[in-house]
Amino acid sequence: MLKKFASDALGLSDIGKVIEPQDYDKTDSDDYVLHEIGEKIYFLIKTKADEYCFTNLALIHVDGDSAVSKKRTLKRYEYKWNPISNVSLETAGTIDLDVEIKFTIGNTPFSIDISKNELDKVKDLYKALVEMERIMKYNDKYMKFAQDSLEYAQKSISHGMAQGSPAESFKAIAEFTNDWLTNMNKKYAYDDYGSVFELFINN
Repeated sequence: MLKKFASDALGLSDIGKVIEPQDYDKTDSDDYVLHEIGEKIYFLIKTKADEYCFTNLALIHVDGDSAVSKKRTLKRYEYKWNPISNVSLETAGTIDLDVEIKFTIGNTPFSIDISKNELDKVKDLYKALVEMERIMKYNDKYMKFAQDSLEYAQKSISHGMAQGSPAESFKAIAEFTNDWLTNMNKKYAYDDYGSVFELFINN
């Protein structure tokens, strides 16, 4: 009992380990990956209670109540709807046994402790998340600019069609808006970040 208390106090009971690709199928996370639509695991961290599975489409968090409970809650954070921000990496000191990677996805902050022996691998994840954050901020900036441009274009079309019927004007504006937003979403709202993971992470 005393040993367990000391372990919890020092944070040793929930230090994560990076899972190798050949062992992905032995984890709970793998059961929830959408392999059917091309989703692929690029990085997976497992602690006694939790799993953090980074795929090309989302972060899958298998959230355990405790290390001794079999109860799990599955949480999925799609990158398209949950931008990554505040990425940081805290390396180990002389007596520390773990490194810590922190980030926010959507409105949810994460802080994951990982064995310091895995530092080189965690550095790769850190770089991938930093690049994803950079891309997401860039895309958000240009998407907002694009939306402002759309409002201006809608007003211009509306004024230019004042001579036509309201139905014709509405149809023209709706078609223009739909086509334009479809093109902007393809350009600035990524679904798949597999290329980023492949750039930094060797699996």
